[in-house]
Amino acid sequence: MREIEVKILEVEVASLKRKLESWGAKKVFEGELTASYYDFSNGKLGKGGLVLRLRKKSGTEQTVELTLKEKISQTEAKIMKEYEVAVTNFEAMQKILYGLGLRETKVARKHRISYQLDDVHFDLDTFPGIPTFLEIEAPTLEIVKEYVTKLGYSMAEAKPWSGGDLLRYYGKVSKR
Repeated sequence: MREIEVKILEVEVASLKRKLESWGAKKVFEGELTASYYDFSNGKLGKGGLVLRLRKKSGTEQTVELTLKEKISQTEAKIMKEYEVAVTNFEAMQKILYGLGLRETKVARKHRISYQLDDVHFDLDTFPGIPTFLEIEAPTLEIVKEYVTKLGYSMAEAKPWSGGDLLRYYGKVSKR
């Protein structure tokens, strides 16, 4: 699967929620996310443009996902190949990763409100000490651009950033 997304910084949450809901977008998640990132001690995954994430979503239900991402581009949007699988036990999966010789490189926690409109996903994310930002993810760059504009923003305001880029921009450290 391909992930194509941008981030828009320091958004006004209430007005965005109203606009999305007026278009018929459905709220599909609200809760806390904890994401742990893994690599080998020599940084082999990162050097190869890969990201391995184990994420726990805690909302009305708790879910755990293991995701491998491969960087394709980071020009107009962040574009990654993404392989994701549901996991039933965060701690057991963590032990498996450690057993394979991986180590946890960082941990990120945030509050997320997610909306879905057809095949477009909108996430309102808040990290501690960072203003809320919007992620727009769609199957094509053209659709991402369309919704950036429909929401009243420009592509100049849309950042093709990873979560790490965002944390660096705000001077935050996400290591344990």
